Amino acid sequence: MTVSGREGPDHTAVRVALWRALHLRADPPPYVIEDEAGLRLAGPEAGDDWRARPDMDAGATRRTRASIVARARFVEDLALTAAGRGVDQYVVLGAGLDTFAQRRASDAVAAGLRVFEADRAGAVAWKRRRLTELGYGVPGWLRLVPVDFEGDWWGQLVAAGFDPGRPAVVASAGVTMYLSEDAVAATFRRIAGLAPGSTLVTTFLRPIEDVEPDQREQLRVAQRGALASGTPFLSFYAPERIAALAGEAGFRETRHVTAEELAERYFADRTDGLRPSRGEELLVATT
Repeated sequence: MTVSGREGPDHTAVRVALWRALHLRADPPPYVIEDEAGLRLAGPEAGDDWRARPDMDAGATRRTRASIVARARFVEDLALTAAGRGVDQYVVLGAGLDTFAQRRASDAVAAGLRVFEADRAGAVAWKRRRLTELGYGVPGWLRLVPVDFEGDWWGQLVAAGFDPGRPAVVASAGVTMYLSEDAVAATFRRIAGLAPGSTLVTTFLRPIEDVEPDQREQLRVAQRGALASGTPFLSFYAPERIAALAGEAGFRETRHVTAEELAERYFADRTDGLRPSRGEELLVATT
């Protein structure tokens, strides 16, 4: 994760949004998630010929793309389930081009949520401008919070109206790989101190040797690209290790969500063989 003040989204945020859009163009229905808003937001950053980008090769990125849409759907389902039982705060760390607020604006369940999107200042300023340009606007229940993830990001979140004394869902998708283990542990401790009934859902990259053999080169390419762009991958976790970090931080319960579980949940009825890779999986921790 970068903390520079440059304007615009990180390249990884744009790529993830484009993979969500590619799912609607390269894969047959049923769709795991339908997200055109991310492509609209990416706009000039994506370029008119975005499908010609090497990282948008429909065949080579098939399983990675499946993982991206699966994690987006899982996080969204978890947030909506929590909202249904009365949780009214939803925090997205490293929000990038997340479009939950735009796609769910009229959803009766989501309507009770106050959504906090935390990202570096340059990315937040850019997204605020794009939301205005595209007619989405920034309603009062959506807080775009500029933060320094190497500084007092928690204080910045609280200053924007987040109440740590009330339950919340905190999502951290595609973030842990850019942080040191010390930084991940510190983040976990902070979130574990939230009110009982709060939930953290985070993704993590597994070590390359744990990934399916046919997916290892894809992960190496992503790793080299991240390094070249100045946002190197710093952390990989075996499921047992990241669960242990969450337990040590003070979470009451942890659950590893495997690629196999995601496949059963979201891809079982597909006939095209599309399945997520276990290169990136999820951990759910509750207070």
